Amino acid sequence: MNRALFIGRFQPFHNAHLADVRDILKKADEIVIGIGSSQEKNTPQNPFSYDERKNMISKTLKNNKIKNFKIYPVPDLYDDYKWADYIIRKLPKFDVAYSGNEWAIRCFKKHKIKAVKIKLVKGLSSTKVRDAIIKNKNWKKLVPEEVYSHILKINGIKRVRSP
Repeated sequence: MNRALFIGRFQPFHNAHLADVRDILKKADEIVIGIGSSQEKNTPQNPFSYDERKNMISKTLKNNKIKNFKIYPVPDLYDDYKWADYIIRKLPKFDVAYSGNEWAIRCFKKHKIKAVKIKLVKGLSSTKVRDAIIKNKNWKKLVPEEVYSHILKINGIKRVRSP
C-alpha cells in the first residue's frame, strides 16, 4: 500500500486543501493528514484547536466521499530534527510527504524522506481566509461548506476577529 503524508496547520482547512487531498490520492492509496501546531489554539495565527480542525477536515472529506484518510496531531517542537523525528515515530509509515511549507519540506529532506511541495493556489491560503473573516469579506466561497458551517457553529468568527 502506498501511503502519503499531507502536513499543514489547516487554520482553517480551505478549498485548495481539499483539492490537494484529491490530487495526492491520485498518487497514493491512503493519506495521513498531520495537523501541525496541534497544541495551538485561540491565537491570531492559530484560532482553531486541533479537535476543531480535525472535525472540519473529517466532515469535509467524508461528505466528499473520501474515506481512505487518517488524521493525527503534530505539535510544534521548535527543533527541525525532533519535529521530523516525531512524525516518523508517531505517525503511520508513509512513502512521501506533501506540504506547502518550505521549512517542512527541508525537515523531511534532512531525514532523507521524499518530500513534495504542493503548488499553492494564488490568492487562497488560510491566512487569506482569516483575513477575509476579519475584514467581513465573503470568505464562504473559500472554504468547503462543512468548514463554513463548523466555524459558525463554534463561534469561530468572533475568535478570528479577536486580537
